[in-house]
Amino acid sequence: MMQVFVYEYLSGGGLVDGDAAATEALMPQGRAMRDALVADLLASGDCEVRAATCARAGALPAGAAAVEARAGETPLDFAARLAAQHDAAWIIAPETGGCLAEFERAIAAPRWRGCDARSIAIASSKSATLRHLAAHDIATPWAFAAGATRWVVKPDDGAGSVATRVHTNRLAAEADLGARAARGEIACIEPWVAGEALSLSLLCEAGRAELLSVNRQHMATLADGTLRYEGVEIDVLPRASARWPAFAALAARVYGALPGLRGFVGIDVIASEGHAPVLIEINPRLTCAYVGLSRRLGRNLAREMLGLRGLEPSHA
Repeated sequence: MMQVFVYEYLSGGGLVDGDAAATEALMPQGRAMRDALVADLLASGDCEVRAATCARAGALPAGAAAVEARAGETPLDFAARLAAQHDAAWIIAPETGGCLAEFERAIAAPRWRGCDARSIAIASSKSATLRHLAAHDIATPWAFAAGATRWVVKPDDGAGSVATRVHTNRLAAEADLGARAARGEIACIEPWVAGEALSLSLLCEAGRAELLSVNRQHMATLADGTLRYEGVEIDVLPRASARWPAFAALAARVYGALPGLRGFVGIDVIASEGHAPVLIEINPRLTCAYVGLSRRLGRNLAREMLGLRGLEPSHA
């Protein structure tokens, strides 16, 4: 029986930039990902699961053992301590501020479930991601700069569309970028690409990337230009669709450019008629699209990911 530790950053006691209000707003997403992963691991019949929780996070799925950080223990030290007691550690954490990268360094192989350090480093920077993929002939928003009528400014390492703003011209976007720089914030600018906001859920392993689902992202642009994420609708495109091969091809090309991607990976894209899907960013971790996906596909994705990695239990 494999012993697995699950740590989702927010429900495990972490804070978004030390902001309790933002943490509470995002907590339902974090808790949903935690519970979906824990439920899949338990349903596999092959795992004993301990999962991190905190007072504000709510109960775990039945069958999982809850564990909390010690008084004064940092999220990183807590996760590293528990990981050392298990065969595998599954960390769901944002890229912001190098958070996910720090967990990877602290836990490392063979217990680490997820992407390698290089892939996390590139995917953690939106500007670095676009440069890297453009160098591999993958379409990014900058391919549309010449005709852009709107521009986007966002944190270079942000997640969940936090602090993302759409501007009606480049001058306003540049002013926003400059104001953020003056406040010590690291942000990036890119052309706005009109089209359907989608995400691709990938299972990356064994030298290939399998496209699991194409998901629809619900986004809203507020009166002041703020872009707000309002949830995801999973698996909206049938495999028999004429559009599926283009998304599968993009998944394969992204994996070719970043072969250190491992396990569940999310890719945000814009789709519109007349050109190939445009890649916006890569999420080198579990995303909200994981919730309900195993049931929808009729396969236990967590069990598959554990099996693909080939980690042998070290405990009787």
